[in-house]
Amino acid sequence: MKIKIILVGKTDLSYIQEGWDEFLTRLKRYIPVEILMIPALKNTKNIPTEQQKIAEGKLIHEKLYAGDCLVLLDENGQQFSSVQFSAFLQQRMNSGLKNLVFVVGGPFGFSEEIYKKADFKMGLSKMTFTHQMVRLILIEQLYRAFTIIQNENYHH
Repeated sequence: MKIKIILVGKTDLSYIQEGWDEFLTRLKRYIPVEILMIPALKNTKNIPTEQQKIAEGKLIHEKLYAGDCLVLLDENGQQFSSVQFSAFLQQRMNSGLKNLVFVVGGPFGFSEEIYKKADFKMGLSKMTFTHQMVRLILIEQLYRAFTIIQNENYHH
């Protein structure tokens, strides 16, 4: 299995980027990972929110392949403990899945088309985080999950 992470917009905070780079390097020791960046939309002040979500949705859709298991990071998605998340990943690996795709969307969420295409919606917390923080939390939790699967000492 391969993990793909689709990110809308770039990270402009150095401390987030440093943490991201560290955990991505660590994660790649366990599983192939592909990062797909979608540029943030430009000149959006006069574009209605729904139109922004539709435009981002089209760009996300272009990055998907038939057979991908699509997991949206969504505030209303199912929440896991770290151990439960590792079991979720292990189940997907055992199923013979080719690509497990996590998507961190733009500031307004996802278009209806992307929600319909999703196989799973996952929430990280009942708290609200910036999209940049969500990226860092996701990559750290992926790394943590694989250390749990491998029965390593990172998770206590």
